[in-house]
Amino acid sequence: MKLTDLKGVGEKTAGLFEKLHITTAEQLVHYYPRDYEQFSEPVALDCAEEESLVAVSGQIMGNIATRHVCGLSITTFKSVCIGGELYLTYFNMPYLKNSLKQHITYIFRGILHRKGNRYVMEQAKIYHPEEYGNLVGKMLPIYSTTKGLSNHTIVKAVQQAMARVDLSFEYLPIEIMEKEGFCSVDYAVRQMHFPTDKSELIKARKRLVFDEFFLFILMLRRMRDTNQELENHYPMIEVAETERMIEALPYRLTSAQQKVWCEIQSDLTSRHTMNRLIQGDVGSGKTILAFLALIMCVANGYQGALMAPTEVLAAQHYETLIKMKEKYHLSIHPVLLTGSVSSKVRKDIYKRIEDGTADIIIGTHALIQDKVLYHNLALVITDEQHRFGVRQRESLAQKGNTVHVLVMSATPIPRTLAIILYGDLHISVLDELPANRLPIKNCVVNTSYRETAYRFIEKEVSAGRQIYIICPMVEEGEMGDLENVNSYTAKLKQILPPTIRIASLHGRMKPADKNRIMEEFGAHRIDVLVSTTVIEVGINVPNATVMMVENAERFGLAQLHQLRGRVGRGREQSYCIFVSSSDKPETMKRLKILNESNDGFYIASQDLKLRGPGDLFGIRQSGDLHFVLGDIFQDAALLQCASDWADHILLEDSDLLHPEHAGLRVILEQPAINEVDFRTI
Repeated sequence: MKLTDLKGVGEKTAGLFEKLHITTAEQLVHYYPRDYEQFSEPVALDCAEEESLVAVSGQIMGNIATRHVCGLSITTFKSVCIGGELYLTYFNMPYLKNSLKQHITYIFRGILHRKGNRYVMEQAKIYHPEEYGNLVGKMLPIYSTTKGLSNHTIVKAVQQAMARVDLSFEYLPIEIMEKEGFCSVDYAVRQMHFPTDKSELIKARKRLVFDEFFLFILMLRRMRDTNQELENHYPMIEVAETERMIEALPYRLTSAQQKVWCEIQSDLTSRHTMNRLIQGDVGSGKTILAFLALIMCVANGYQGALMAPTEVLAAQHYETLIKMKEKYHLSIHPVLLTGSVSSKVRKDIYKRIEDGTADIIIGTHALIQDKVLYHNLALVITDEQHRFGVRQRESLAQKGNTVHVLVMSATPIPRTLAIILYGDLHISVLDELPANRLPIKNCVVNTSYRETAYRFIEKEVSAGRQIYIICPMVEEGEMGDLENVNSYTAKLKQILPPTIRIASLHGRMKPADKNRIMEEFGAHRIDVLVSTTVIEVGINVPNATVMMVENAERFGLAQLHQLRGRVGRGREQSYCIFVSSSDKPETMKRLKILNESNDGFYIASQDLKLRGPGDLFGIRQSGDLHFVLGDIFQDAALLQCASDWADHILLEDSDLLHPEHAGLRVILEQPAINEVDFRTI
């Protein structure tokens, strides 16, 4: 059903929904709230939790004053509440002076701060007691929005869509439903949008997260059972070319790299097809192992393909390989195939791939298009595997006859979870960094440190270095309390000297614009890049020495560590500044784990210990796999439960032919299942 079939959703509003990748009513009902507004009873001021959202009851005492500073109106007044006095500040709301009355009781709801011996709130919402009483105990959905599209509009559209979309199809077997005590999928979806209370919301989320994990793992297990112990149709022998290149490299492979290279060679020369995952921190040397595998493949007379998640990263791999070809006199013929290649060049590349003239093909999703016909593809390598859906990886592998598959990931996932998530692959781990890397210096600070950070950024830029600044949101209005790329870029241009070249980057840009910005940053035509997490798989810029992450508390530790890996790639000392907008002791304690170690696997294991099922929202864990609701750290126990059930079902009915598994067959055939969507990052 089209969105325009819903009352109040015209072409203009539908266009705004499309920015959120919602084009149908069916997609809308699965666009879940990012949080809920919960209204609790007002509390005494001296009993309220500081740095938290609270409601207090009070009366205005004294004058309401408004002053103007640099074009900004600031309204202030004092309220006498149960438990103390509250000082309130409002920006650009001068009308309050006339609308609020003294000696009338109001409910003030906002983030409570303590400044010296004063309790303060900024921009607190104001309610009459009766009005607030009607809201107490309710949970109202808050959706991620885009400019021009209000939360109210989304709520109204969701309410209509829920009434018109059929959610009654139940695909989980009765055995699982009964033993795990799951609610129906229909009830779960409805409660996710408009929960009766927190306990029902937790029940609904548990069901939907289990479904995400279970269907994903079920597909993986079926792939594994299909791929396991397949005959090697492309038998290889060890070749002198790779050994000569290893000897000629200007550095020695680490012992971890040597071990993993032996595992790769063993796979390629064995009787069975390779299906291997290389897990290793950013900078641990995965790429050189991929190049060695490609060279070995070509030396044995076959073609190899390397698929990267972005055009810029693909181009960087291609250029690096070309330089190595010239420097080490390698007998290889690489080509670069991406979506932006011109039609004329693309036709020529297609021809060279089909006749075998091109023996190493590097590119993006363009590699799996129907028009690409390979001559004798034997090896497929996917870089940053978490960026590709299961079907995408499978599509590339199917371009050959049960080809060898090598997957690379910089996401440090604890081995127990990795075995579940990458159940169709053997796992190799690169757990040491090259000896010549300087450890990154880290600091975890609150927002009061920003001015110091900006001065430090100026100093680094004047020394010829480059800077990344990460914001969790793209534009104003998505989540009002978080920093966004667009506003932050404008603010920086006011704060930093005009000689400093500042640009912004995010996943909603057109691919050509994203590529241009990343290329300009790589060529040092940009000094400071304000970005979302899209730079997780950005280009290698050794000249970037500072990473500053705003609202760091909103990210998972594993993702923060991966973002940090964008710096520390050159000879100069690098720094990472994690700015937290929360001073809560538990928040700062969690972030300070990043101070303790630069070891991604240690950090991921600590994240796993600290993250529990208590917090439904607030921490954005990216990098590994983009489930809609599930988080592999927070929901680790549910992930294990889904894994156990998948094994149980497939042991009894590997082809899902039993009548009670008919629903699973239907849902697994839907093309959207388990495709990783990273467009909105």
